[in-house]
Amino acid sequence: MKEVNLTILENKKVGLDTYLMRLSGDVSEITRPGQFSELKLDHYYLRRPLSNHDVKENEISFLYKVLGLGTRSLTSYPVGMVIPTLVGLGNGFDTSKANRPLLIGGGIGIAPLYHLAKVLVKEGKKPLIILGFKNKDEVIYEEEFASFGKVYVTTDDGSYGYKGNPVSFLKENQLDFDYYYACGPQVMLKYLSLAYPNGEVSLEARMGCGFGACMGCSIETTSGPKRVCKEGPVFLSSEVKL
Repeated sequence: MKEVNLTILENKKVGLDTYLMRLSGDVSEITRPGQFSELKLDHYYLRRPLSNHDVKENEISFLYKVLGLGTRSLTSYPVGMVIPTLVGLGNGFDTSKANRPLLIGGGIGIAPLYHLAKVLVKEGKKPLIILGFKNKDEVIYEEEFASFGKVYVTTDDGSYGYKGNPVSFLKENQLDFDYYYACGPQVMLKYLSLAYPNGEVSLEARMGCGFGACMGCSIETTSGPKRVCKEGPVFLSSEVKL
């Protein structure tokens, strides 16, 4: 973990209430896809945790959705603004476990899977990808993910792609994978973990500190309480109790 000053290069709307922010700075503390960062926002006491969407040399991107006053204020931050940020937080995905990986994202849960897909491709693996959304208006990044592997899109109302959620799609279709990585709504991760224990899930939680001191984001696992910010946000799907 390290606190760095990141400078905004771009902050643009890319979908329904969804934005992409690119920043430059020292991101060398980030070692694995699936980790997260915490941004210090003006006029807010607690930092805001955001999944690392894409990481390059001296550059990081966050894909975020407006869910409250904090993220709403973030949309107005201009190019050139400096944001004090904690980077290198959390436990990321273990890419060594998959030979035929499947990535499953629900809503804004697709955010950390982009960096993961890049890393998997660099390792010589071609992932299958399921992106789930509420409806057609919320579908984003289908083309971007398609550059990494075969993409399947689901919508709850059937207005685009498969009608249903990623878990029902998976149950109805024979996909060739040996290990999966997932991030999205807790209910999706719950039923995914129950049906398919051989994978990893990235969880979301309200965080006070972001580095394990306050214990505010603790969850129950098969081996006792664990902190989403420290032992997670990525856990084995077989160990979480959702």
